[in-house]
Formats: sequence, C-alpha cells, structure tokens
Amino acid sequence: MRPARALIDLQALRHNYRIAREVTGAKALAVIKADAYGHGAVRCAQALEAEADGFAVACIEEALELRSAGIRAPVLLLEGFFEADELALIVEHDFWCVVHSLWQLEAIEQAVLSKPITVWLKLDSGMHRVGLHPKDYPAAYQRLLASGKVAKIVLMSHFARADELHAQSSAEQVAVFEAARQGLAAEVSLRNSPAVLGWPEIQSDWVRPGIMLYGATPFEEVNAVAERLQPVMTLESKVISVRELPAGEPIGYGARFITDKPMRIGVVAMGYADGYPRQAPTGTPVLVAGKPSRLLGRVSMDMLCIDLTDVAEAGLGSTVELWGKNILASDVAKWADTIPYQIFCNLKRVPRLYSEG
Repeated sequence: MRPARALIDLQALRHNYRIAREVTGAKALAVIKADAYGHGAVRCAQALEAEADGFAVACIEEALELRSAGIRAPVLLLEGFFEADELALIVEHDFWCVVHSLWQLEAIEQAVLSKPITVWLKLDSGMHRVGLHPKDYPAAYQRLLASGKVAKIVLMSHFARADELHAQSSAEQVAVFEAARQGLAAEVSLRNSPAVLGWPEIQSDWVRPGIMLYGATPFEEVNAVAERLQPVMTLESKVISVRELPAGEPIGYGARFITDKPMRIGVVAMGYADGYPRQAPTGTPVLVAGKPSRLLGRVSMDMLCIDLTDVAEAGLGSTVELWGKNILASDVAKWADTIPYQIFCNLKRVPRLYSEG
C-alpha cells in the first residue's frame, strides 16, 4: 500500500481542549467543522464527547453526520439554517442554531415548531461578514423571546483580527458588542482560538476553540499558551526512490531546483493530491529518518523530492514527516505562504490512523 498516512493523536486533541477550558474558565464548544479541519469529525467528536460541552459545525449536513454516529452532545450550526424547512431537522435532532440574519429570525417566527430551540444570536460587531446590525440586535432578541419558539438565547459575535495581538480592532469590536447587548440577559460567546490564547481580558461564558484543538498556533509570533499545545496530526510517508546526482542537474517539474554540488535526492510518496501545498518552495522543512532536511524543487501531484545529502542514514524506505510533532504545520504553512487551517483542511486521499498518544 502507498505509505502516505496521517496519524491522529486523540490524547493530544483532548489535551488541547482542556487548555481552552483551563485558561478561560468558560464552557467550550469544540469546533469540528470541515471534517474537524481534516482530522475526522466523527472520531474527534467521539474522543471529546465525554468532556466537551458541545460541538460546533458549519452546517446541518455536518451536524447530521455526528448524530448518525451516535453523538448526542449539543451541536451548534455556526451558519444557522439556509432554508426554513431545516428548522424541522433542527428540532428533531436538538441542534443549536446561530441566527445571523433577519430572514432567519422571520422564518423562526413563522415556523410551527414542536418544541422551542436554542438560538445563538450573532452580532456583526465589525467583521462585516454575517451578523445582525447593532441597531437591529436588541429588537431581534426581544422578538425571539416573544415568539415563544426559543428556549434559550446566547449572544455571540466573531473577531476579525484576534490573531493580531497588537491590533485595536478586537477591543473595538468588544465595545460595539457591549453597547448592543445592554439590557439583554443572556450568556455570551465571543472568543475563538486566537482570543482564547491571546486575549484573556475578554469575557466570554462560552468559547469556541478551533485551530488550537488541533495543536496549531493562529499567531505569527510566540504566544505562551500556544506553546503548550500539542500537534494532533502527523503527516508522514516514506522515501520510495533515491537518486545520486552530480552538480548542475535539474530536479522535478520546471527545473525549479538545480543541484549545486553532488547530491543524494529522495523521492517521497506525497504530493498536492494528498493535500501537501504545491506552493511549498525549496527549503521547506521535513524530517527524514529522524533528522531535519528540506524539500527540493516543485511539489508534484503524487511525489515530492527531498535532500538526503547530509542524512547518511536515510535511504529507500526511510520515514518522512511532512508536518507533525517535529515539523510544525504552522512552519510549513509559513513557508508555503498559507495558514495551517488550509493545509489541514486540504488533506485528502491519505488514510487517517487514530491512536491515544
């Protein structure tokens, strides 16, 4: 079998969730949308269900997958519903639902529901993606209460720049949120992963850890809490061919790398069809046979090349870590001019193998 695989450490996942709870003292919804950022939503939910306060997904399809797998914990639909007829499924499966638009509010008012639902009422506090305008927010809260179709309301918003630890916009968004919620008696949810890790002064009854669950930092700079996270995914493969080349020889498509001396080149069964970023340049770190090395040339669909010149113990069959506990996904993402969120979510074709550490 092709040796490319993703090893998922479920104990590290629980460790990272516990950090979110510890540093905030708040209830925490584990964000497992997008198939748990490529880690496998069902297995991650099963690993966390005994201690998680609930889960958050993007849409009802993702939520139904969890219920089909026997997950009974609360599940929040972060984008709410897209059609009014989804409300019947929301009631049937006891999903929690974000309301971010007036049309969703009107759909709830007009719906015939067999029991009231839990709504997370979202304010646009400055990101200007989704969320109610501050002038509409208090009235929307009162309308939901008056409808008789809502059992509980949680007030929420989302930060645009919490991963920038010196930006003023997060404090400005909090001020907008606080002004809009004056007089509204309800729990609050503001903090996502960067706010959990880097903004301890922001009050939040519920937090929504996402990327931090998977052991990657959202910051470009060092953060003390983020340093405690444990990588959950190790993406690895093996060397399937070795080449001894003189100086002046091209490597791979487009001759993006030319040997500048006699070199040993290892070909690895890993490529952009597996989710490894095609834009990763020469020099992107890898670990081969337990020793640091680097990517050479352009990443192909199914293969990439690495430098074995100074790793004498490496050869045919040697294990290569592309990212994981030694080569951090955030470092690979930086080399590839992207973010760890994207390289995790792009994972495909590679089998996931789960362990408890």
